[in-house]
Amino acid sequence: MRFGLLGTGYWAREVHAAALAAHPKVEFVGVWGRDPAKAAALGRRVFATPEDLFAEVDAVAIALPPEVQAGLALRAARAGKHLLLDKPLALTNEAAEAIVTEVEARGLRSLIFFTSRFQPSTNEILDHAMATGGWLGGRALYFGAIGADSPYAESLWRKEYGGLWDLGPHALSLLLPVLGPVAEVSAVSGPRQTTYVTLQHENGAVSTMGLTLNAPPEAGRIEVELHGDAGWLAVPGFDGDAVASFGRAISQLLSGQTQGLDVHFGREVVAILALAAKQAR
Repeated sequence: MRFGLLGTGYWAREVHAAALAAHPKVEFVGVWGRDPAKAAALGRRVFATPEDLFAEVDAVAIALPPEVQAGLALRAARAGKHLLLDKPLALTNEAAEAIVTEVEARGLRSLIFFTSRFQPSTNEILDHAMATGGWLGGRALYFGAIGADSPYAESLWRKEYGGLWDLGPHALSLLLPVLGPVAEVSAVSGPRQTTYVTLQHENGAVSTMGLTLNAPPEAGRIEVELHGDAGWLAVPGFDGDAVASFGRAISQLLSGQTQGLDVHFGREVVAILALAAKQAR
């Protein structure tokens, strides 16, 4: 499949471009970016406009801030291109719905790269949890600490929207498959741009999320646990090999076996986060 890449930031360079170049069933055609110099540095054909790139490929991988991604994903879908997207899908329900509508209308494949969901050990635990059943709730703690030495230190959208929108999708990608759809959302804001979210799932289970990108370095922690009739079950943390995980995501898009992590799931995640953001305000 002929792939194009939209984006030239750290994640695009270190993960998307590397995985696309290495995948044996992908022709990595070229890149478009808002900074032509950074695009040229990737060593691939550089396209002047997204539409120029769309004309040469079958699918696009997007590594851009969500408000930029949403518009470009919609344009790519209208051009008939399969979508390999970053999380979150968008920042509004309206933008997410527009992408879903276009993907459905054109019969396109779509996949959203929730990083941990493409790690075998994580999926083994989730499959075990779903087969076991009897889960009463869960807890996700994502206390990130983005300091000056972080590759994301200058990420303006992360500074504005914080851990709720950056880390919340990761937490939901682990909680929702086991505990099911969400019926009610409540949220409050805490110190250091922390958002505390409580989710009432349709089956009666309750889960919580604590999310921030501004934790003190000594307080940085990522933990995800489920509890129920079988006791407590810890979901393993990410192993750090994002390139391998993205390679698996590419393979799943090619095969059409997407674990349900398509734009429909992305729309569900956006709806929960948008409501939590409103409640926290």
